[in-house]
Amino acid sequence: MDLQLKDRLSLVTGSTAGIGYAIAEALASEGARVIINGRTQESVDQAIAQLTPKAAGDLLGFAGDLSRAETAAQVAQKYPDVEILVNNLGIFEPLPFEDIPDDDWRRFFEVNVLSGVRLSRLYLPSMRDRNWGRIVFIASESAIQIPAEMIHYGMTKTAQIAIARGLAEHVAGTGITVNSILPGPTKSRGVGDFVEELAKSEGKSFEEFEEEFFEKMRPTSLIKRFATPKEVASLVAYVVSPLASATTGAALRVDGGTVKSAF
Repeated sequence: MDLQLKDRLSLVTGSTAGIGYAIAEALASEGARVIINGRTQESVDQAIAQLTPKAAGDLLGFAGDLSRAETAAQVAQKYPDVEILVNNLGIFEPLPFEDIPDDDWRRFFEVNVLSGVRLSRLYLPSMRDRNWGRIVFIASESAIQIPAEMIHYGMTKTAQIAIARGLAEHVAGTGITVNSILPGPTKSRGVGDFVEELAKSEGKSFEEFEEEFFEKMRPTSLIKRFATPKEVASLVAYVVSPLASATTGAALRVDGGTVKSAF
């Protein structure tokens, strides 16, 4: 299927690894011009080198922490004509509620929520000018089923859904769509490394830990395994395409059935 993304300028934040990298790969393979973003020039260069053989469109780069307001302004100045914005940048950290200090609540909100708010605000005027654009927030099933082990993370994901819906209402009647994507437990680089470390500390293989995790921690999962970043990216690639022009204001789940609801 041709997703009609050829030459569409796309920015995927936090795209040097994990879900962001997979999204960048999916868009580039469809011929989109993709801006790869990471905190360091080295990570951006490495990701571009890895993606180049698979890309049908130009790969561009921007190194910098896009959770910072000044850095967001810099990327908008360098690439003012972004048509597709995927707000993927995010952090997570399991921590008991009593041990989460105020600064961590602020840090999680700044990185996971305000980064996407700022970039959406910066790119919305140019999207309005061309009457076409796509904004996607990579949220999580944790937005609906708040994880007791990282409540601050769940809070930020709920906020992303609210912002995406409100922004979709704000641009109603235009050619701009805004959606949130809700992955379930996914074997991204950060999660994979974290799980591997936990499994090793408990003297288990990854497969043994995975089976136990879905039995005890995420028993509602229907696929009973971690999703792959590519499985998330395929949904994102469709949602940002012209083919998905009637999909907006939605919280779209790619959660392996973890959320126990048909709606």
